Amino acid sequence: MSDQSKIIRSDHFTWPQIRPKTYKTSSTGFQDVTRYVLLGEREDEQGLNIQTRYFEIGEGGYSSLERHRHPHTVIIVKGRGSMILGECIENLEHMDTIYIAPETVHQFHADRGESLGFICIVDRYRDRPEVPENRTALKNWITDSETRRKARI
Repeated sequence: MSDQSKIIRSDHFTWPQIRPKTYKTSSTGFQDVTRYVLLGEREDEQGLNIQTRYFEIGEGGYSSLERHRHPHTVIIVKGRGSMILGECIENLEHMDTIYIAPETVHQFHADRGESLGFICIVDRYRDRPEVPENRTALKNWITDSETRRKARI
């Protein structure tokens, strides 16, 4: 990181100096997701071993169902929703903090009448997510039938 500290100013869950990024390009298993990389990607942030990102899922939307080898931390900062975390469906409230362990299946849903926004902190250098190929493959990922029904791929 440069020897210049900085503040990234927010304007109602947008960051005017940071352009939102495409959430995913190789999959269609998500709906209405916006992503900002707040810290850990730019030239003057090379000293950071993490990336701090903000995701917002529009009402009725959902993130991709995925798993990967790297762990990460998520803090709900806007709205309410739910998530698949392993074999469970969990409701999410403002300021809930989640640890997602390596190889844990997870998916976020903005399914409680409002958008869902969260800060996600991950290793800067990490593996790519794995997604199930189809509904049949999903049975190997999630054995609980209720959780599997909630999953969107």
